[in-house]
Amino acid sequence: MVKIEKIMENKKQFLDLLLLADEQENMIDKYLPGGDLFALYDDDLKSVCVVVPINSRNCELKNIATYEKYQGQGYGRALINFISDFYKKEYQTMLVGTGETPAILSFYESCGFRKSYRVKNFFTDNYDHPMFDGDIQLVDMIYLKKDL
Repeated sequence: MVKIEKIMENKKQFLDLLLLADEQENMIDKYLPGGDLFALYDDDLKSVCVVVPINSRNCELKNIATYEKYQGQGYGRALINFISDFYKKEYQTMLVGTGETPAILSFYESCGFRKSYRVKNFFTDNYDHPMFDGDIQLVDMIYLKKDL
């Protein structure tokens, strides 16, 4: 049975999973302490995500990751549905930023997000090594938004 918990302490215990979506630990350290971490269990841990407040109207999904062997089974979508419902009384909009990877953009769009804006050279300016998703080098951050 799928169970989603908000994790209040020792968030770094989930670092191995968080690193699947954001492979530089010092970048995770910038948002993890002030973010809400949610863990999805189906017998054992399958997925996590981190949501941070931006202002009184907007929050941002900073990280969402599912262990590779469980990807494509609906766990990420279940987490997005859960957090969308969890935050709808508190915020009007949820943002998510990602690389320009067709499969990931299409996943977010299928979860109700739509393209909003682009941050030029985000990955090349903020990471200490070139970032790739498969053979696609990540350069710009594409932001998508969803009304809650």
